[in-house]
Amino acid sequence: MIEFFTEPWTHVFMQRAFLVVLMSGIVCGVIGTHVALRGMAFIGDAVAHSVFPGIAIAFVLKTSLVLGGIVAGLITALSVAVFSQNRRLKEDTVIGVFFAAAFGLGIVVMSTAPGYGGSLESFLFGSVLGIGNADVITVAIAGAVLLLITGALHKEFVTVGLDRETARSVGLPIFWLDLAMYAMVTVAIVISIQAVGNILVLALLITPAACARLLTDRIGVMMVMAPVIGAVSGLTGLYLSYAFNLAAGGLIVLTATAVFIACWVFAPRHGLLSRRTSRTAAVVSANP
Repeated sequence: MIEFFTEPWTHVFMQRAFLVVLMSGIVCGVIGTHVALRGMAFIGDAVAHSVFPGIAIAFVLKTSLVLGGIVAGLITALSVAVFSQNRRLKEDTVIGVFFAAAFGLGIVVMSTAPGYGGSLESFLFGSVLGIGNADVITVAIAGAVLLLITGALHKEFVTVGLDRETARSVGLPIFWLDLAMYAMVTVAIVISIQAVGNILVLALLITPAACARLLTDRIGVMMVMAPVIGAVSGLTGLYLSYAFNLAAGGLIVLTATAVFIACWVFAPRHGLLSRRTSRTAAVVSANP
């Protein structure tokens, strides 16, 4: 048992993988809490697709994939925020248009690069074991900046998430706060893509926050629980992938999903068993 926990740390590539997964889990847990509160899961999926052209262009030009993804995601986020101001178009419609266009552009750009098939597979499903020192530093810096911004704008984000009309009536800049949230989701997704891949990254953003939502009614507690669940799920999935020689990204997501199912069933107040017990008690009290 001791060897199971210590052996992976003897490999430098695993040390880097653990650090990136840990940081990604924490950052996605914090940002994902605001995403869950605002019902922005579709936006998270759209951003995950919209970073593709930036990563593809960066791959072709042999520059930083993280920087390329962030630039592409921010451009798409800005486009969505601007075009959504037209009241004839709903936000999810605009998102659908731009994320499909971005993903299509990414495929076209990637198809021009040598080794297209292997590179696309790595992007879609993650390559956490191939992370370099520069990637670890980039994720650490970007994650720290995200957490600082989230802390500075926490009250504003919560107000907008709970009641947009109230937020507008008290004079909060809704457009700029929306744009800031899109940008933060973009960065969180880009720094996590290497860990779980483009297809699965939404789970790292949403699932820990959904678990925390089932476990508590307090937003402050959610902000703590979600990153803890994300980090623990990531580390556990990575350990299992090393022990059984299976895909790291898939096991990370499956671990987080297992935690979600456990919360859905056993959560103290909002779990399936708790609700059934409450209904039974209510029936008994009504029919003594």
